[in-house]
Amino acid sequence: MAQSEIEAVRALLSSKPRPVGWPERRKRLDDVGSVWPVADDVELAAVDVNGMAGEYSLVPGSDPSRILMFFHGGGYCSGSIRSHRRMVSEAGRAAEMRTLSIAYRLAPEHPFPAAYDDALTAWRFLQNQGISAARITIGGDSAGAGLAGALINRLRDAHEELPACAWLVSPWMDLTMSGSTLASKDAEDPIIHKGYLNELADAYLSAGMNRKDPRVSPLYADLRRFPPILIQVGSAETLLDDATRFAASAGAADVQVTLEVWPHLIHAWHLWNAHLEPGRRALARAGAFIRRHL
Repeated sequence: MAQSEIEAVRALLSSKPRPVGWPERRKRLDDVGSVWPVADDVELAAVDVNGMAGEYSLVPGSDPSRILMFFHGGGYCSGSIRSHRRMVSEAGRAAEMRTLSIAYRLAPEHPFPAAYDDALTAWRFLQNQGISAARITIGGDSAGAGLAGALINRLRDAHEELPACAWLVSPWMDLTMSGSTLASKDAEDPIIHKGYLNELADAYLSAGMNRKDPRVSPLYADLRRFPPILIQVGSAETLLDDATRFAASAGAADVQVTLEVWPHLIHAWHLWNAHLEPGRRALARAGAFIRRHL
């Protein structure tokens, strides 16, 4: 990896202080995430996902009958289809399939269980389109990865068919914030810090809710019978321990799990794949993983 590439991304992230207020924070993530637009050959199509906004992406040569359903990150309080458009569309290219991005409801205007229920609504939408579970991959980054894990757990508990596999990037799986790397990686991570995560969790959850509830912290779920999982995380992330503990828990439950820890990389580095070569390589590996399981 050219060190200058990751340093350029770090400079982009630190060029302005973290905004105050949810509208400003959302705009900042949209602006940073979409600084490089989608490729010219990507076909985008807006879709009504049972009352939610959604967006399909498709590139030439991909199979439109196979779907990567993706939940964006942003701590349940920000992030959007726009902020993750480049990442998701290039993931679809790598996996040779269509993607569906979901604009689930955001806190604090819409606290739990809004996003949790919206994830199930999105799954039902694809089922009603006649797309079988075996042709669907569920993916997400950060809080979106947590949402993906919570959805799979919900489907498993209901004895429903499960997606072919799951792709989790820099997953936030423990809203109790008990991971050791929240402290040990704090100086390295330019984005995610414990105080910020606590603020997000407070906005998303009611005051009395148990933060070990598997619906919000999939780390504490019974992961038996989960589909194959690919977890990708950077070594410079405060959420590294969320990823490694979730992988260990899945493995102990006899789930086929692949954990990739990428040296020196930061939270959800795939977002900057247009500029960052490791982002492109990570997407290529994710695409190969997904193709193997569909």
